Amino acid sequence: MADWWISPELFLRRPPAYSEDDRLDTILRSRAEAGVKIYIIVYKEVEAALTCNSQHTKHALEGLCPKGSPGHGNIRVMRHPDHNIFDRGGDMTFYWAHHEKYCVVDHELAFIGGLDICFGRWDMKQHPLADVHPATIKEEIWPGQDYNNNRIMDFKDVQDWKQNQLSKTEYGRMPWHDVALGLRGECVLDIAQHFVETWNHAKRDKYKRDSKYDWLQLHWLADDILGVQHPRFPVGEYVEHPLHHLNREKMKNLGRVSAQLVRSSADWSHGILTEHSIQNAYQEIIRNAKHYVYIENQFFITATGEEQKPIINTIGAAIVDAIIKAHGENRKFRVIVVLPLVPGFAGDLRDKGANGTRAIMDYQYKSMFRGDQSICGRLKSQGIDPNQYIFFFSLRSYDRLNKTERIEKKEERTGVKYEDVQHAQAHEVMNEEGVTGGKGYGKEGSVPDNMAQDKAAFEEEQEGDKPHDRKTNDSIAQDALQTDKKPSDESFQGDDELEKENIVTEQCYIHAKVLIADDQVAIIGSSNLNDRSQLGYHDSELSIVIEDDEIIDTKMDGNEYQAAYFAAHLRRQLWREHLGLLPPQGLDPRDDPNVQLPGEGGYEFNEDNMSKLVEDPLNEELWAMWNRQAHDNTAIFRELFHCIPDNSVKTFSDYDKFLPREGIKAGHLFNPELPLEEVKGKLDGIKGHLVKFPMEFLINEEMAERGLDLNDITESIYT
Repeated sequence: MADWWISPELFLRRPPAYSEDDRLDTILRSRAEAGVKIYIIVYKEVEAALTCNSQHTKHALEGLCPKGSPGHGNIRVMRHPDHNIFDRGGDMTFYWAHHEKYCVVDHELAFIGGLDICFGRWDMKQHPLADVHPATIKEEIWPGQDYNNNRIMDFKDVQDWKQNQLSKTEYGRMPWHDVALGLRGECVLDIAQHFVETWNHAKRDKYKRDSKYDWLQLHWLADDILGVQHPRFPVGEYVEHPLHHLNREKMKNLGRVSAQLVRSSADWSHGILTEHSIQNAYQEIIRNAKHYVYIENQFFITATGEEQKPIINTIGAAIVDAIIKAHGENRKFRVIVVLPLVPGFAGDLRDKGANGTRAIMDYQYKSMFRGDQSICGRLKSQGIDPNQYIFFFSLRSYDRLNKTERIEKKEERTGVKYEDVQHAQAHEVMNEEGVTGGKGYGKEGSVPDNMAQDKAAFEEEQEGDKPHDRKTNDSIAQDALQTDKKPSDESFQGDDELEKENIVTEQCYIHAKVLIADDQVAIIGSSNLNDRSQLGYHDSELSIVIEDDEIIDTKMDGNEYQAAYFAAHLRRQLWREHLGLLPPQGLDPRDDPNVQLPGEGGYEFNEDNMSKLVEDPLNEELWAMWNRQAHDNTAIFRELFHCIPDNSVKTFSDYDKFLPREGIKAGHLFNPELPLEEVKGKLDGIKGHLVKFPMEFLINEEMAERGLDLNDITESIYT
């Protein structure tokens, strides 16, 4: 397993109260006790800049099986790279990260994508913001620090996972949109080889004299490519792994796609000369596209040529070339990009401390449409209207925090705050003294006496709830999808003012790293669209190119067309989700074909009338609906919440005037005086999560100030 951040206490199924055996550390301990060898590489962060605490990850996981217990020594965790040039004599880097996210099981099954196995990522297609449950605290979905909103408050002291300074009764979480793949077949062996090479490089670099960390070797590799060859140093001997023989023949012809692993790797990260095959794949697929390119990414920072320093990657040049070619051939062609409204870092964008966030936004705007060297600027110089070819969108969600009058009355009668009950529940389900760190091995977790008493008092009050007190939905986020209800139909156990106080919004944070072209080919992985991910010698990344051998008959721009099954259906599913044309997702995964293991009912997609609506990506009626919903959703969110960023905010003076008055919490209604009926009626008009990307936000300001945090030395951190 390799990841940027791993939270040992993460629940893989929800609600946690009914899924206590499905916590990551519990599963890993169970497998280690069964004799499974577990090898983990986690990024060693710069502690002054990041809060993910890989030291806690390492000690918690390696301590799952203490000395004398079953499985002792079967879990090994490496933190890499080091940040001290004198530490162990290994390679040192301050700026770059291991950003890959993948897992290999028995060299037969792999998972790869943009999804970190950490707090704040678990989500559903309706992207709820709320997690308040008056009827029973056991319905809570995101316990402890798993409930997070990076725009309001960063993670803090993640080793104390049961605590959370973000109040669930006051703020919505930031929903998370991501894409990952489960894989079987020969490509899994390539992922395993990549892990072995990375592990052995970290071993040589940092743990060479530590015998508890093995050198790894795959049986099936030819003798002449065994191990890692560092550009400067030989690597020495290797211990063979795995324990059983691999029969490569049984891995062949398992599926119906052709897959190629691509990566960003270099000397510091992998012990090899620089490889940027991810950037190569992006450029080639974009340049060869005939009909459309669809991109979902956390960032969009790219250059159209050498004049755009400090940005180096030239995926932007490939986009310009593809559009110029389509224009010259009078061919309909669209590049559609979906990215976050604002980078997911805490703080007011006006603050000096947000200069780094503004720098990222500035580089994105200059990549897209600001300046002669931007994609749009280059197209205009060729006499091409970019508004006919390239389009930018984002995602936003709404919800209602279910803090009812019943909760307030319980708080008054018991003297116990609902937040304290949530903390007690987190203590209970997150098992403070049980699994993690090897403390109290074999004992169940416990809740401090005072917290247990408070929780018991509150639950005793809950048991007196009358049936009508339980009719309020704990979330209304599902109303933006394909349901028979809308917000104006939703009941609430409280007066109008209390309900209005509980209506919230937040951007749906796009963390996916996906490119789909022509319904033929897809790239999915960990790589952002920026220099950090694409150059090869900055952050390390792993992605996979999928080309389908199964062809389906479909439509393209109204004409008969043969598409690849996987790429076409993945694009349709994503578009249906964004347009609100999918039903809400339940907590029970057994009936969802897309969460089954590959080859065991997975790799299937919902086929119904709604799927037909998005069948043809160049259909003009579909495109009109896409733009209409993005426009309408944006207008409603602007009117109700005055969300930042917004196109009407062109200067910092506009920013000050646009914000709600003092005392209104982030993400809440801009005008609490609006009648509830009017508020809910407007929410009825929101379909899906699609909104327009604010292209003119702060267009008349210098967004990023040069100084100590942004200069010639540090600017590459932000690109």
